[in-house]
Amino acid sequence: MLTAIILEDEEDNRKLLTGFLRDYCPQIHLLAAVDTVDQAFAAINSFQPDVVFMDIQLKGETSFELLEKFSEIKFEIIFTTAYDSYMLNAIKLSAIDYLLKPINVAELKIAIEKAEKKRVQLMMNKNLEILLSNFRNNTADHQIAITSSDGFVFVKVSNIIYLEAESAYTVFFLKDNQKITTSKNLKLYEELLADHGFFRIHKSYMINMAEIAKYVRGDGGYLIMSNKATIEVSRRRKDEFLELFNKPLK
Repeated sequence: MLTAIILEDEEDNRKLLTGFLRDYCPQIHLLAAVDTVDQAFAAINSFQPDVVFMDIQLKGETSFELLEKFSEIKFEIIFTTAYDSYMLNAIKLSAIDYLLKPINVAELKIAIEKAEKKRVQLMMNKNLEILLSNFRNNTADHQIAITSSDGFVFVKVSNIIYLEAESAYTVFFLKDNQKITTSKNLKLYEELLADHGFFRIHKSYMINMAEIAKYVRGDGGYLIMSNKATIEVSRRRKDEFLELFNKPLK
């Protein structure tokens, strides 16, 4: 059994999630449903829940203001949010669970199953640190949480030279010659890193545009990266790549 609190400022959404938890998630014991940061802070300190369902954008405040009140996070977090590309990307980069509104019961059950397995992770504070940093600093050097066999590896996006698909896995090649293999596929990282100067140059490769040392012309041509790696340019992606490659730096 997991104890839980809901932070949601829209009454209809609060009632909907409360009903879903009551009707479909018997492993959840709901302790409180509140609508402000101050109320949530008091409820969390009073009840010490296992899980907090947090709406991100509240009336005049955000749930990040709540998280910054805690020196240590001792509860699992599942964000609930309407689609927002920047907010959602910050959450995904930090590898914290989220539910898109309108909430789907099947997805809610999956998120709760994850919370049951993880409970309170030692990594949670680090994940939140990255999330808050990425969210607050839109132009800063973001970090990404890469899922590994025994947890997460936290990497600055600027330290990634390129990514390579190996079947259903993805291999990260970093500036310090380190390689990290994750069970997530390259398509996921294509979506996450597209706004951070990365380009899917080939079905098997995604490159950091800032780490290109040389482009050699040819049918599709190929790239020499900063670590001397040679990467083929797909003929299908060549024109789009050259358009990006020839853009002046801002």
